[in-house]
Amino acid sequence: MKSGYKIYWTAEALSNLRNVLKYLDENWSEKEIKNFVRKLDNRLNLIALNPKLFSKTKAKKNVRKSVLTRHTVIYYSFENEMVNILTLFDPRQNPSKLKL
Repeated sequence: MKSGYKIYWTAEALSNLRNVLKYLDENWSEKEIKNFVRKLDNRLNLIALNPKLFSKTKAKKNVRKSVLTRHTVIYYSFENEMVNILTLFDPRQNPSKLKL
């Protein structure tokens, strides 16, 4: 059985993740932070095992999106056994801020 694709984070995605975690740390409890991290880890495992699982975006056909929470969407692409996490985006923002 195939072990899955390797996950790589872009600088943009890492920056977004840091901002989300900082917000959670400042406004929520340790329990919510652990729940978010667990949910993110589970979703990344799903993506690594089957990157075609989630739908393609309309803007770019080689980019897919996975709704993690109602406030966080993961955008990613994949090829050659690698998944690139492009960004974590809050859909409440203006869509023109989404950089793919």
